[in-house]
Amino acid sequence: MNKFFYILIFSFLVGSQSFFAQQTIGETIIAKDSVKTSKTVVYDPLRPSKAAFYSAIVPGLGQAYNKRYWKIPIVYGAIGTSLYFYLDNNKKYHRYRDAYKLRLQGLPDQFDYLDDDRLIRAQRFYQRNRDLSLLITAAFYVLNIVDANVDAHLIQFNVSDKLTILPDLQQNDITARPNLGLSLNFKF
Repeated sequence: MNKFFYILIFSFLVGSQSFFAQQTIGETIIAKDSVKTSKTVVYDPLRPSKAAFYSAIVPGLGQAYNKRYWKIPIVYGAIGTSLYFYLDNNKKYHRYRDAYKLRLQGLPDQFDYLDDDRLIRAQRFYQRNRDLSLLITAAFYVLNIVDANVDAHLIQFNVSDKLTILPDLQQNDITARPNLGLSLNFKF
């Protein structure tokens, strides 16, 4: 009975110490800004991992979680286009492969105007393009996850209005032509 009591007290102390170590509201941690202002910065340490997890489950869901809705059509366009080319190249590869198999068996095929060497080259061409399309599809899928994770990290980044880069248009005094440049402003 004593061991159980000590384990219970130990777990209560460890749990309460980690509970009271930070001020939490749900899953967000409220921390004072380092410049000693009254402004608080809300930091959710689970936000990037949630966004990445959501994008891994359903592509584009992490972007919706980050409220970057304009990126969802780009994600589906990239993955859908590369998937289309994968399926198209796979269909053509199988069509040429089946024609070559029929030709080896002595049966007529739909590509009777091509010789054996061209059928083999067509197979290799569409097989290489199919594999490349699958690799590109996987790369877009991973890029979707990485984008959701990085975007969730950058949402929490404190961007101040004190630092700005603006386009600047000035007239050249000698030639009276406009000059385009960038203006970097930093307010203290």
